[in-house]
Amino acid sequence: MFVGFAVCALCAVGAVISLFGVLAMLLPGRPQPWASHLLRRGALFAGCGAAAVYSLGLFGVLASESQFDDGADSVPAPACRDGFDPETVRGLSRHRSSYLPLRFDCVRADGSVYSSDPSYTWINWTSLSLALAAALLVVGAGYAAEARARRAAAAV
Repeated sequence: MFVGFAVCALCAVGAVISLFGVLAMLLPGRPQPWASHLLRRGALFAGCGAAAVYSLGLFGVLASESQFDDGADSVPAPACRDGFDPETVRGLSRHRSSYLPLRFDCVRADGSVYSSDPSYTWINWTSLSLALAAALLVVGAGYAAEARARRAAAAV
């Protein structure tokens, strides 16, 4: 569990450092061409943010998976039992986990399913949104560099 927190914290520190890189573009003496640098730094910020959020959820799923079948009173998975009313837990037969998208679902004997933690929904959407933003910023930085090269070639 400590490793999961350390990975998430490392990604978060990377996101904060890259955010300072983005904010540094507001200061005088910024590197030229500043638009390309801003897009790359923004992509790094979004990518580190996506990694931090995803690793938070990933290690949550891993922790739930490791608690299953780990000593007395560990079957069915504690993540499926803890914090739920007895009516919800009644008939619990197994669980299933997924790492892409993140989820830890609890399956009853009748086939119905409920999520062990509803926060996986916002973790999935946030990490997806940040990853897509990072990809778009990288494409934008490449496009800006190509457009600048074409203008320079046309000026000669």
